[in-house]
Amino acid sequence: MSIIALLRLPDYRRVWLLGGIANAMRWLEILAGTLWVFQQTGSALAVSAVVMMRALPMLLLGAMAGALAERFDRRLVLAGLQATSALSAGSVVLLAVTGLLQPWHLMAQGLIAGLSWSGEMATRRRMAADLAPPGDIVRAIAFDTLTGSCTRALGPLLGGALFQWTGLAFAVAIACFFHLVALALVLRIRPPPRPEGPVPPLSFAGIAEAAAFARREPRLRLVLALTLVMNIFAFAYGAVLPAFGAVAFGVSGAAIGLLAAAEPFGALLGGLWLTLRPGRPPGPASFVLGSASFLVLLLLVAQVPSYWLALALLSLGGLGTARFSALQTSLAMAAAPPSMRSRVLGLVTTCIGCSPAGVLAMGALADGLGPRLGMMVMAGAGLAVLAGFLVWERLRERGQNH
Repeated sequence: MSIIALLRLPDYRRVWLLGGIANAMRWLEILAGTLWVFQQTGSALAVSAVVMMRALPMLLLGAMAGALAERFDRRLVLAGLQATSALSAGSVVLLAVTGLLQPWHLMAQGLIAGLSWSGEMATRRRMAADLAPPGDIVRAIAFDTLTGSCTRALGPLLGGALFQWTGLAFAVAIACFFHLVALALVLRIRPPPRPEGPVPPLSFAGIAEAAAFARREPRLRLVLALTLVMNIFAFAYGAVLPAFGAVAFGVSGAAIGLLAAAEPFGALLGGLWLTLRPGRPPGPASFVLGSASFLVLLLLVAQVPSYWLALALLSLGGLGTARFSALQTSLAMAAAPPSMRSRVLGLVTTCIGCSPAGVLAMGALADGLGPRLGMMVMAGAGLAVLAGFLVWERLRERGQNH
């Protein structure tokens, strides 16, 4: 099925569109908020703490979100999560307009908005995959990932520009309005048919069952391990971009927004290729290659003397993150039975939620060693952990064969 044919499916189109809107506004809020915090404090660690709070619910509630998505109507779960994003953004606007806003308010807002993020994979992405024909799951997820890459580029660009030209309050007010638009789209999706057979219990036993299955399935072990590596060691670089841009290149505002958009722009091109390419979809080897290539390029970005060269390298790295993002979901969906898919995606979300460890480490290293050296240490450590996992998997496979 072509992308045009997918978009002719009304509910797939709504799920796709609301994801694009919600994710663009999420990244707008993150960049505008971190620019404001760095302006107020001058601390990369404080900036990292704001980003960390958005990811914390994914660690604490990601697995439970997967269980909820199998137990209840995913449409209503998604609506509730989207409403929290609108509410938290509106609170920041009110505090900013009254002059009462403090950095800790943005940390609290990030924690509330992070609830919506924690349900993204187990609810909205699961819905997008379910609405596509069985043979087109990879294409549908790749297209959704392509859109996510576009929003990760557009959101920071808008956030940096609006913050520089209008201030934080107006930027977040725009985000609040579009979160409400996304909520309206959720409510227009048709309720799904009631599932056949027994409904999975909402308990830790159901989550433990999914975890035990993941431990036995090599593809799921790979997905979970690489998700941990990328979110702890690779994507944490975004938390210190305001400090990195200011210290390494002497830029701020819209220029940092452009730097933040570089990797998503490359991922947009990579996702487009994955969506339109003929033949069989890529597999686990492509998943590993995409992850490793981004870590290598991040090492180079930390060392280059030119802003424009750093921009180009991050864009090139996006080709690798496109493969990572698309295959992260499609490999997990293909490896798990339908009755367990949301819980497995909840486990993936929990691994994404481990990113606060990397964000805090990146912030501390940037404050102590400088942003350049901090990024180099984190990227190098990520490559080492990735190599160690692959060696361990190969030894495990040889032991089972003998």
